[in-house]
Amino acid sequence: MRQNIVAGNWKMNKNAEQTEDLLNALIDKLPTDKSVEIIVAPTFINLASAVDHLEFTNIGVAAQNMHQDESGAFTGEISADMLKSIGVNTVILGHSERRAIFHETDAIIADKVDKALQHQMRVIFCFGEELKDRQSNQHFNIVENQLRDGLFHLDKAAWESIVLAYEPVWAIGTGETASPEQAQEMHEFIREIVLKTYGSDIAEDVSILYGGSVKPDNAKEIFSKPDVDGGLIGGAALKAEDFAAIVSAI
Repeated sequence: MRQNIVAGNWKMNKNAEQTEDLLNALIDKLPTDKSVEIIVAPTFINLASAVDHLEFTNIGVAAQNMHQDESGAFTGEISADMLKSIGVNTVILGHSERRAIFHETDAIIADKVDKALQHQMRVIFCFGEELKDRQSNQHFNIVENQLRDGLFHLDKAAWESIVLAYEPVWAIGTGETASPEQAQEMHEFIREIVLKTYGSDIAEDVSILYGGSVKPDNAKEIFSKPDVDGGLIGGAALKAEDFAAIVSAI
């Protein structure tokens, strides 16, 4: 049975002191109910301290990205082995900002997925269409292609370490709003693609998170949809009260 997950992607926010303050606030405010898995993804320089800080809590730690090579002359990059060495076992890959701003292709992201799995890491795999894709009615094709190119080379066993995170890029910071019904429509489509490729066991077991500007006031309705298994939270994850309210909504 698939797991409900709420993950907070902090992006390039919070210095060391601010990270500790937010973690302390989350420890105080977040529910301890094991029915939902809670993950936070601070910046690289604060990952080790976050792992230590959260050791005896029910809050996990993920990295926001990693490089696809084992090691080498890649200035400023972080490897899977480095993440594992500090106790980070989950990584977010393919985020819309990595694709759009840093020009990561489906092929690069697929290589990153492979490297993470080689190191027995779990992958939160992000994908989703932009506004132009939605307006031209290509959103289903875009999502299917990103899934196929990024993940569908994997064997069935690898899917035990995959979490899907659908991001409607057109509904993040654009003034456009994705309805809970639109979220469910796409999540149902995603699960159907996985079903056709890998069968019902994988399709029913894989968690599909929604990453389209989830907030305390819309989380409950979004999470109530049958194919939405939680959220990948951006801005609201930086405020302990908001993030706690979103976790409680599931």
